[in-house]
Amino acid sequence: MSTPTVQPSPMRLTPPLLQRLVGTGGARHLVERNARVYRREWLVLVSGFLEPVFYLFSIGVGVSKLVGDVALPGGEVVTYTAFVAPAMLAASAMNGAVIDATFGLFFKLKYNKLYDAVLATPVTPVDVAIGEITWALMRGSLYSISFIVVMLVIGLISSWWAVFALPVVVLTGFAFAAIGTACTTYMRSWQDFSYITLVQLPIFLFSATFYPLSVYPESLQWVVRCSPLYHSATLLRELTTGTVGPGSLVHVAVLVALGVVGMVVTGRRLEKLLLT
Repeated sequence: MSTPTVQPSPMRLTPPLLQRLVGTGGARHLVERNARVYRREWLVLVSGFLEPVFYLFSIGVGVSKLVGDVALPGGEVVTYTAFVAPAMLAASAMNGAVIDATFGLFFKLKYNKLYDAVLATPVTPVDVAIGEITWALMRGSLYSISFIVVMLVIGLISSWWAVFALPVVVLTGFAFAAIGTACTTYMRSWQDFSYITLVQLPIFLFSATFYPLSVYPESLQWVVRCSPLYHSATLLRELTTGTVGPGSLVHVAVLVALGVVGMVVTGRRLEKLLLT
């Protein structure tokens, strides 16, 4: 009588290093879980979209009559509203991603104990990292899509390059979501979140958001260039005004690098927090 052959499970055929980098595919279940939760909290999503729109109309439209036109680095001249709008678009992606990547993740990690139950399934800490980062960037992208529609309706998009604005806001959400989740894994209590606000507000105000980089002193311009929001806002401004150049690839590279580093740190930190 022949002995039946037991086939190994697919998970065991996955190289351990590859599995640590890309997870087991369980991330989509976390994304689905978050989407189901927010079906009953849609008003929270709407409120997050309205904040940058209010900034656009109050500062961009109101102050525009006082400021006049703004010269871009390439010499092109645009209205102040057209200058501010792409930065508000970038801020929309940032805010949407950071909310879930910080407050949401911390609550589920420290108080809800969601991941203790999740890890009883084949889902790994890397899956948790990928799933939460994916959901955070999706939330930021949702805000940004709505904002792009507003910009289009009021005539603030003047170039066909703007078709690439959506991939850029997704990339922006990825960068801030990954950075946010990585930072959250080091948070010890709700009081530590004051540091998030302490960093996020200056980034929002001083990333060439409301005025060109050239108005800063030369010594501070390099500080501004270290801001992730500066790279996103500048890239989106180039796309919506048609001033794209080789330097645009630098902004893309910075956002990609920040997202990858943040995701790797998050995966390693969650492994340490959840498996030890």
